[in-house]
Amino acid sequence: MKTKTIGLALLLSVAGGAMCFAGPNPTEGTWKLNESKSKFGDGMGKGLTVVWKKAGDDDKCIVHGVDADGKKTHTVWTGKLDGKDYPITGDATSDMRSFKLNGKDTIDMVSKKDGKIVGEGTIVVAADGKTRVVTNTMTNAKGEKVTSTQVYDKE
Repeated sequence: MKTKTIGLALLLSVAGGAMCFAGPNPTEGTWKLNESKSKFGDGMGKGLTVVWKKAGDDDKCIVHGVDADGKKTHTVWTGKLDGKDYPITGDATSDMRSFKLNGKDTIDMVSKKDGKIVGEGTIVVAADGKTRVVTNTMTNAKGEKVTSTQVYDKE
């Protein structure tokens, strides 16, 4: 009995410690694009509304937006903020994306298509948690690297 109690206490201690070091997702919640403060690269779409939420042990990112031609888009990514690639659906420009928590308020991201990097960027949440800035460099349809800076307000 004593062995089981010690084992359970050890397991809970390890789990509790892991939860302390796995920082919360600073982007969790619903974010609305502030177009007047944003700059869009040639041929890049816009994420009009972004929702980050928990999906079990994973994070889930749902983006409603428009592509470069103004057509509605809906992308979904589910995974961990560990820098590993996870599938993204609904994005014509990429099929895998990784997000990695970099400090308390920054997430680094990499987008890939058929195993090749097609975009990189960062998400930085303001200290007050009310705004976030997504800076993203992608290769557009012309094969040019272009950068967008999209500013979002928390709803």
